[in-house]
Amino acid sequence: MSSFSVSPEADVFSPPLGSSQNKGEGLGVRAQGEIGSKIAPSFLDRWQELDWDDIGMQIRAKTAADVARALSAPRRTLADFMALISPAAEAFLPQMAAEAERLTRQRFGNTIGFYVPLYLSNLCANDCTYCGFSMSNRLKRKTLNAEEIDRECLAIKARGFDSVLLVTGEHEHKVGLAYFREVMPIIRRHFSTVGMEVQPLSQAEYAELKTLGLDAVMVYQETYHAPTYARHHLRGNKRDIAWRLATPDRLGRAGIDKIGLGTLIGLSSDWRADSYFVAEHLSWLERHHWQSRYSLSFPRLRPCTGGLEPAVVMSDRQLAQLICAWRLFSPTLDLSLSTRESATFRNGAVRLGITQMSAESRTQPGGYAEGDAEELEQFAIHDDRPVGEVAAAVRQAGLQPVFKDWEPFLGR
Repeated sequence: MSSFSVSPEADVFSPPLGSSQNKGEGLGVRAQGEIGSKIAPSFLDRWQELDWDDIGMQIRAKTAADVARALSAPRRTLADFMALISPAAEAFLPQMAAEAERLTRQRFGNTIGFYVPLYLSNLCANDCTYCGFSMSNRLKRKTLNAEEIDRECLAIKARGFDSVLLVTGEHEHKVGLAYFREVMPIIRRHFSTVGMEVQPLSQAEYAELKTLGLDAVMVYQETYHAPTYARHHLRGNKRDIAWRLATPDRLGRAGIDKIGLGTLIGLSSDWRADSYFVAEHLSWLERHHWQSRYSLSFPRLRPCTGGLEPAVVMSDRQLAQLICAWRLFSPTLDLSLSTRESATFRNGAVRLGITQMSAESRTQPGGYAEGDAEELEQFAIHDDRPVGEVAAAVRQAGLQPVFKDWEPFLGR
């Protein structure tokens, strides 16, 4: 087992229930059009059937017997996932950790994939309470040009990375499809794997970006609780919760190889209910878009310009429980742990189910080639170790850091 403590004596934290789902709140014009259209199935249909408060109560009603049954099940259901993320499951964390490690090694071997985010722009046309890029924040704005992007790519390659995640603020006019058409070929020349975390696009736009070399798209919902979502998204297209909810369906129909899901833990008052909604979303996508692979991140709210305090504080022990629960629920799912977490936690949790890690991340445009510029960053990272030090810690845990896991002649 890892050095991460999973003894059963730790305290159990039970956050308060949120308010009712109020499905109509926060839906924008694009979302209403998509809800009314029956051209293609969407997770929106399932989301509208789910009741936030009822799900929270179901999770907290799970007993030790429910957890034991989930642990012994050959294949876990959504009800089992409820049990595994419940307060009752905290006493079972040692058993969950052992099974999570077994399943991870069985599926993924002794490897941890390394990637790094490449921030292209901090321009944003949304006003979100939790993000340093929010349009209301007094922040120096910068969008990298072709020459600056090339320098960033060379600086990242010099650190050993061959997998990159492109990140921008959400500004569809200045950092939209036309910009991506220009920069994607530059970036693609440098890296074997290119992912993207930008504003939600249309199915046709995703399909076009795939022809330019896009492998993966991460589209985090932030929270599935409509009233909370509306409270934290004040202006801009991101207010349209349903347009965002339907984005993974558009990705699946566009044939994107890997689709990333997740919520921002601490934004809503109930991380367990939010996590269950993600499980419902994943189950829907795997049924309707089985050709794509899936990944999951579980970022906890970090300090940023604007200074939003979390609605609930998730302990390290609870995050370890959530990681294990996800691995037990989905043995084939990629689980990613970013530099939002501390070096101590990442060193300990790396064997619990994690398959991908970022390292030496910079959350501002130009951060790799030009050095630190805190006035440009999205949020404060927690693990600021050089990539070589993170890789050494992974090796010390008995695992192999992997910076490149395929060659273009194998299929691209």
